[in-house]
Amino acid sequence: MARKALVVKCARKQKQHLNALKAGKKPKHPTRIYNRCGNCGRIGSYMRRFGLCRICFRKLASNGLVMGVRKSSW
Repeated sequence: MARKALVVKCARKQKQHLNALKAGKKPKHPTRIYNRCGNCGRIGSYMRRFGLCRICFRKLASNGLVMGVRKSSW
């Protein structure tokens, strides 16, 4: 529950940051904005393209739930 609240908080901060940039203002603390996984709230090893951490990405990709991703084998 706590991590989901942090995901919402980070999304809100990112939205405020983008609105400030659109208005031509410089945000006060641009380094405080960071990404979190949409599923579990993990900060590290975040993939921007999918909005997930590596663990959730692997779990969803192996189940075939991520569009355009296929398990490679050679």
